[in-house]
Amino acid sequence: MANATTKIKRLELSEEDQRKKDLREVEDALVSNKTAILESLQLMQHMQDRGILSLLNGLFGQGDKVLHVLVKALDKPENTNTLKNMLLMLGVLGTVNVQQLEPLLIKLNKGVERVAEKKDTDHKTGYLDIVRSLKDPEINRAVTLMLTFLKGVGEETEHMEKNKQQEAGERVDRGENA
Repeated sequence: MANATTKIKRLELSEEDQRKKDLREVEDALVSNKTAILESLQLMQHMQDRGILSLLNGLFGQGDKVLHVLVKALDKPENTNTLKNMLLMLGVLGTVNVQQLEPLLIKLNKGVERVAEKKDTDHKTGYLDIVRSLKDPEINRAVTLMLTFLKGVGEETEHMEKNKQQEAGERVDRGENA
């Protein structure tokens, strides 16, 4: 009967054999990713041609100084407000229903186009002209659209405003009355 194996001796590669194996592995990776590597090199060349690599090297080389200047610039009240406003605008843009806005924008462009055509007119519009123009279906539709828009603008929306909600939450956090 055979004896049980109690020791397993790992075959260790010499440093030179390990280096050859690693080099072969890198070569295989280069060959299998040839297209991506060539496109990356081409991108790097374009970045070098335009001075972007030099700029990035300078930024990373002076990273702490650049970061310090950036933080100082952002610490100014006007820049802080600008960042807050940008974030608020991005949030508002996320709530805009573009599908509903598209027909309105098309009509707005059409109106601007007509104004551009008639911008140099000397015709004066009187009260009776305004009343008579309400019989025109296009004018009537536009007036109705404007009145509907104004009614929507006049609606109470304070409960939807994120700024008001955040300010109220901050006052509560500070122990003030909301």
